[in-house]
Amino acid sequence: MQAALNSIRSRTSAAPHVGVVLGSGLGAFAEELADRVEIPYAEIPGWPPSTAVGHAGKLAIGKLDSIDVAVMAGRSHLYEGYSQAGVTFGVRVLHRMGVRSIVFTNAAGGINLAYSQGALVLISDHINLQGSNPLIGVNDDSFGPRFPDMTEAYSASYRAIAHEVARELGIELAEGVYAAVTGPSYETPAEIRYLRTIGADLVGMSTVPEVIVANHMGMRVLAISCVTNMAAGVLPQKIVHLEVLETGRRVQNTLMRFLMGVLPRL
Repeated sequence: MQAALNSIRSRTSAAPHVGVVLGSGLGAFAEELADRVEIPYAEIPGWPPSTAVGHAGKLAIGKLDSIDVAVMAGRSHLYEGYSQAGVTFGVRVLHRMGVRSIVFTNAAGGINLAYSQGALVLISDHINLQGSNPLIGVNDDSFGPRFPDMTEAYSASYRAIAHEVARELGIELAEGVYAAVTGPSYETPAEIRYLRTIGADLVGMSTVPEVIVANHMGMRVLAISCVTNMAAGVLPQKIVHLEVLETGRRVQNTLMRFLMGVLPRL
Protein backbone atom coordinates (compact mmCIF):
# COMPACT_ATOMS: atom_id res chain seq x y z
CA MET A 1 0.00 0.00 0.00
CA GLN A 2 2.83 2.40 0.78
CA ALA A 3 4.42 1.60 -2.59
CA ALA A 4 1.11 2.42 -4.30
CA LEU A 5 0.87 5.70 -2.40
CA ASN A 6 4.47 6.63 -3.28
CA SER A 7 3.83 5.87 -6.95
CA ILE A 8 0.74 8.09 -7.07
CA ARG A 9 2.43 10.94 -5.21
CA SER A 10 5.34 10.82 -7.65
CA ARG A 11 2.89 11.81 -10.41
CA THR A 12 0.73 14.43 -8.68
CA SER A 13 0.93 16.79 -5.73
CA ALA A 14 -2.87 16.99 -5.40
CA ALA A 15 -4.32 16.23 -1.96
CA PRO A 16 -7.92 15.13 -2.57
CA HIS A 17 -10.34 14.95 0.35
CA VAL A 18 -13.19 13.66 -1.81
CA GLY A 19 -13.19 10.39 -3.78
CA VAL A 20 -15.53 8.79 -6.32
CA VAL A 21 -15.75 5.17 -7.44
CA LEU A 22 -17.45 4.68 -10.82
CA GLY A 23 -19.30 1.49 -11.73
CA SER A 24 -20.13 -0.37 -14.95
CA GLY A 25 -20.70 1.95 -17.91
CA LEU A 26 -20.52 5.03 -15.67
CA GLY A 27 -16.89 6.05 -16.17
CA ALA A 28 -17.29 9.27 -18.17
CA PHE A 29 -17.30 11.49 -15.07
CA ALA A 30 -13.51 11.13 -14.77
CA GLU A 31 -13.17 13.13 -18.00
CA GLU A 32 -14.80 16.15 -16.31
CA LEU A 33 -11.86 16.79 -13.99
CA ALA A 34 -9.64 19.73 -14.90
CA ASP A 35 -5.83 19.44 -14.83
CA ARG A 36 -6.23 15.73 -14.27
CA VAL A 37 -3.56 13.09 -14.03
CA GLU A 38 -4.64 9.61 -15.17
CA ILE A 39 -2.83 6.52 -13.92
CA PRO A 40 -3.78 3.04 -15.17
CA TYR A 41 -4.22 0.63 -12.27
CA ALA A 42 -1.66 -1.67 -13.87
CA GLU A 43 1.00 1.01 -13.26
CA ILE A 44 0.26 1.32 -9.52
CA PRO A 45 2.07 -1.26 -7.35
CA GLY A 46 -0.35 -3.73 -5.78
CA TRP A 47 -3.46 -2.23 -7.37
CA PRO A 48 -5.56 -4.99 -8.99
CA PRO A 49 -6.28 -4.24 -12.66
CA SER A 50 -9.95 -4.15 -13.59
CA THR A 51 -10.88 -6.85 -16.11
CA ALA A 52 -14.65 -6.27 -16.20
CA VAL A 53 -16.21 -4.91 -19.40
CA GLY A 54 -17.32 -1.30 -18.88
CA HIS A 55 -14.59 -0.49 -16.34
CA ALA A 56 -11.77 1.74 -17.63
CA GLY A 57 -9.34 0.65 -14.91
CA LYS A 58 -7.59 3.91 -14.08
CA LEU A 59 -7.20 6.42 -11.27
CA ALA A 60 -7.89 10.04 -12.25
CA ILE A 61 -6.93 12.91 -9.96
CA GLY A 62 -7.86 16.48 -10.80
CA LYS A 63 -10.02 19.46 -9.95
CA LEU A 64 -13.78 19.92 -9.88
CA ASP A 65 -14.23 23.66 -9.50
CA SER A 66 -11.73 24.43 -6.74
CA ILE A 67 -11.60 21.04 -5.00
CA ASP A 68 -9.21 18.17 -5.61
CA VAL A 69 -11.03 14.93 -6.40
CA ALA A 70 -9.75 11.37 -6.83
CA VAL A 71 -11.82 9.21 -9.16
CA MET A 72 -11.55 5.44 -9.53
CA ALA A 73 -12.82 4.86 -13.08
CA GLY A 74 -13.68 1.21 -12.63
CA ARG A 75 -13.31 -1.22 -9.74
CA SER A 76 -12.36 -4.82 -9.05
CA HIS A 77 -14.91 -7.51 -8.16
CA LEU A 78 -14.88 -10.80 -6.30
CA TYR A 79 -16.09 -12.57 -9.46
CA GLU A 80 -12.85 -11.58 -11.21
CA GLY A 81 -11.05 -13.83 -8.75
CA TYR A 82 -9.82 -11.09 -6.44
CA SER A 83 -9.87 -11.38 -2.66
CA GLN A 84 -11.77 -9.05 -0.35
CA ALA A 85 -8.45 -7.29 0.27
CA GLY A 86 -8.01 -6.88 -3.47
CA VAL A 87 -11.42 -5.37 -4.18
CA THR A 88 -11.00 -2.86 -1.33
CA PHE A 89 -7.35 -1.98 -1.97
CA GLY A 90 -8.17 1.19 -3.90
CA VAL A 91 -10.42 2.58 -1.17
CA ARG A 92 -7.71 2.03 1.44
CA VAL A 93 -5.16 3.82 -0.75
CA LEU A 94 -7.55 6.75 -1.26
CA HIS A 95 -7.90 7.02 2.51
CA ARG A 96 -4.10 7.10 2.88
CA MET A 97 -4.07 9.90 0.28
CA GLY A 98 -6.37 11.95 2.53
CA VAL A 99 -9.81 11.15 1.13
CA ARG A 100 -12.41 11.37 3.91
CA SER A 101 -15.64 11.62 1.89
CA ILE A 102 -16.35 9.02 -0.77
CA VAL A 103 -19.12 8.49 -3.32
CA PHE A 104 -19.72 5.04 -4.79
CA THR A 105 -21.70 4.45 -7.97
CA ASN A 106 -22.76 1.14 -9.42
CA ALA A 107 -24.99 -0.55 -11.97
CA ALA A 108 -27.74 -2.51 -10.23
CA GLY A 109 -30.71 -4.68 -10.97
CA GLY A 110 -34.05 -3.23 -9.92
CA ILE A 111 -36.01 -5.44 -7.51
CA ASN A 112 -38.42 -2.79 -6.28
CA LEU A 113 -41.28 -2.71 -8.78
CA ALA A 114 -41.58 1.07 -8.37
CA TYR A 115 -38.22 1.55 -10.13
CA SER A 116 -37.78 1.87 -13.87
CA GLN A 117 -34.77 1.14 -16.04
CA GLY A 118 -32.38 4.10 -15.92
CA ALA A 119 -33.52 5.33 -12.48
CA LEU A 120 -30.99 6.72 -10.01
CA VAL A 121 -31.40 5.39 -6.45
CA LEU A 122 -29.54 6.44 -3.31
CA ILE A 123 -28.46 3.46 -1.24
CA SER A 124 -29.77 3.87 2.32
CA ASP A 125 -28.58 0.48 3.66
CA HIS A 126 -27.26 -2.85 2.42
CA ILE A 127 -27.51 -6.61 2.85
CA ASN A 128 -24.21 -8.47 2.47
CA LEU A 129 -24.82 -11.83 0.77
CA GLN A 130 -21.29 -12.27 -0.57
CA GLY A 131 -20.40 -14.84 2.08
CA SER A 132 -17.44 -12.92 3.46
CA ASN A 133 -16.33 -9.61 4.95
CA PRO A 134 -13.20 -7.57 4.11
CA LEU A 135 -12.43 -7.10 7.81
CA ILE A 136 -11.97 -10.82 8.53
CA GLY A 137 -8.47 -11.50 9.81
CA VAL A 138 -6.05 -9.61 12.02
CA ASN A 139 -7.32 -6.05 12.55
CA ASP A 140 -5.00 -3.16 11.73
CA ASP A 141 -5.82 -0.67 14.50
CA SER A 142 -4.21 2.14 12.48
CA PHE A 143 -7.15 1.85 10.06
CA GLY A 144 -10.01 1.39 12.48
CA PRO A 145 -11.59 -0.61 15.34
CA ARG A 146 -12.00 -4.37 15.48
CA PHE A 147 -15.81 -4.11 15.52
CA PRO A 148 -16.89 -1.02 13.55
CA ASP A 149 -20.49 0.16 13.86
CA MET A 150 -22.55 -0.01 10.65
CA THR A 151 -25.76 1.62 11.90
CA GLU A 152 -25.29 4.50 9.46
CA ALA A 153 -23.07 2.98 6.81
CA TYR A 154 -24.50 5.47 4.31
CA SER A 155 -24.36 8.98 5.76
CA ALA A 156 -27.82 10.42 6.47
CA SER A 157 -26.52 13.98 6.16
CA TYR A 158 -24.93 13.20 2.78
CA ARG A 159 -28.20 11.66 1.59
CA ALA A 160 -30.01 14.84 2.63
CA ILE A 161 -27.54 16.88 0.57
CA ALA A 162 -28.04 14.52 -2.36
CA HIS A 163 -31.82 14.97 -2.25
CA GLU A 164 -31.41 18.74 -2.09
CA VAL A 165 -29.16 18.73 -5.16
CA ALA A 166 -31.53 16.40 -7.02
CA ARG A 167 -34.45 18.76 -6.34
CA GLU A 168 -32.45 21.74 -7.60
CA LEU A 169 -31.53 19.89 -10.79
CA GLY A 170 -34.96 18.35 -11.36
CA ILE A 171 -33.60 14.80 -11.03
CA GLU A 172 -35.87 12.11 -9.60
CA LEU A 173 -33.99 10.31 -6.85
CA ALA A 174 -35.36 7.39 -4.84
CA GLU A 175 -33.77 5.54 -1.88
CA GLY A 176 -33.40 1.81 -1.41
CA VAL A 177 -31.61 -1.13 0.16
CA TYR A 178 -28.84 -2.75 -1.91
CA ALA A 179 -28.16 -6.50 -1.74
CA ALA A 180 -24.63 -7.56 -2.68
CA VAL A 181 -24.06 -10.98 -4.26
CA THR A 182 -20.91 -12.40 -5.80
CA GLY A 183 -22.00 -13.06 -9.40
CA PRO A 184 -20.92 -13.32 -12.13
CA SER A 185 -24.14 -15.12 -13.08
CA TYR A 186 -27.21 -12.96 -12.81
CA GLU A 187 -29.74 -13.96 -10.17
CA THR A 188 -32.56 -16.41 -10.82
CA PRO A 189 -36.21 -15.28 -10.54
CA ALA A 190 -36.50 -17.34 -7.33
CA GLU A 191 -33.47 -15.56 -5.86
CA ILE A 192 -35.01 -12.20 -6.74
CA ARG A 193 -38.25 -13.16 -4.98
CA TYR A 194 -36.16 -14.11 -1.93
CA LEU A 195 -34.25 -10.81 -2.03
CA ARG A 196 -37.50 -8.84 -2.25
CA THR A 197 -38.86 -10.79 0.72
CA ILE A 198 -35.86 -9.92 2.91
CA GLY A 199 -36.11 -6.23 2.09
CA ALA A 200 -33.82 -5.59 -0.86
CA ASP A 201 -34.73 -2.99 -3.49
CA LEU A 202 -31.59 -3.39 -5.61
CA VAL A 203 -29.08 -6.13 -6.34
CA GLY A 204 -25.50 -5.96 -7.56
CA MET A 205 -22.05 -7.53 -7.39
CA SER A 206 -19.95 -4.76 -5.85
CA THR A 207 -19.85 -1.77 -3.48
CA VAL A 208 -20.57 -3.43 -0.11
CA PRO A 209 -16.99 -4.56 0.66
CA GLU A 210 -15.76 -1.06 -0.22
CA VAL A 211 -18.42 0.58 1.96
CA ILE A 212 -17.53 -1.67 4.90
CA VAL A 213 -13.84 -0.75 4.58
CA ALA A 214 -14.65 2.95 4.17
CA ASN A 215 -16.70 2.91 7.37
CA HIS A 216 -13.96 0.97 9.15
CA MET A 217 -11.58 3.84 8.37
CA GLY A 218 -14.03 6.57 9.39
CA MET A 219 -14.84 7.81 5.89
CA ARG A 220 -18.31 9.24 5.21
CA VAL A 221 -20.14 7.44 2.43
CA LEU A 222 -22.69 8.31 -0.23
CA ALA A 223 -23.71 5.62 -2.74
CA ILE A 224 -25.86 5.81 -5.87
CA SER A 225 -27.13 2.91 -7.96
CA CYS A 226 -28.15 3.24 -11.58
CA VAL A 227 -30.93 0.75 -12.29
CA THR A 228 -29.48 -0.52 -15.55
CA ASN A 229 -31.86 -3.49 -15.77
CA MET A 230 -34.87 -4.87 -14.00
CA ALA A 231 -33.95 -7.99 -12.04
CA ALA A 232 -34.70 -11.51 -13.27
CA GLY A 233 -38.40 -12.32 -13.42
CA VAL A 234 -39.57 -8.69 -13.23
CA LEU A 235 -39.82 -8.44 -17.03
CA PRO A 236 -40.38 -11.34 -19.48
CA GLN A 237 -36.91 -11.11 -20.99
CA LYS A 238 -33.33 -12.22 -20.39
CA ILE A 239 -30.67 -9.94 -18.89
CA VAL A 240 -27.85 -9.04 -21.30
CA HIS A 241 -24.70 -7.27 -20.07
CA LEU A 242 -24.45 -5.10 -23.18
CA GLU A 243 -27.88 -3.71 -22.34
CA VAL A 244 -26.65 -2.96 -18.81
CA LEU A 245 -23.72 -0.97 -20.23
CA GLU A 246 -25.92 0.84 -22.74
CA THR A 247 -28.33 1.96 -20.02
CA GLY A 248 -25.38 3.18 -17.96
CA ARG A 249 -24.13 5.24 -20.89
CA ARG A 250 -27.62 6.66 -21.45
CA VAL A 251 -27.85 8.08 -17.92
CA GLN A 252 -24.23 9.22 -17.67
CA ASN A 253 -25.03 12.87 -18.37
CA THR A 254 -27.65 12.93 -15.60
CA LEU A 255 -25.26 11.23 -13.19
CA MET A 256 -22.47 13.66 -14.10
CA ARG A 257 -24.73 16.68 -13.46
CA PHE A 258 -25.70 15.16 -10.14
CA LEU A 259 -22.10 14.43 -9.05
CA MET A 260 -20.93 17.90 -10.08
CA GLY A 261 -23.64 19.35 -7.86
CA VAL A 262 -23.06 17.03 -4.90
CA LEU A 263 -19.28 16.75 -4.58
CA PRO A 264 -18.51 20.41 -3.71
CA ARG A 265 -21.01 20.17 -0.81
CA LEU A 266 -19.52 17.11 0.87
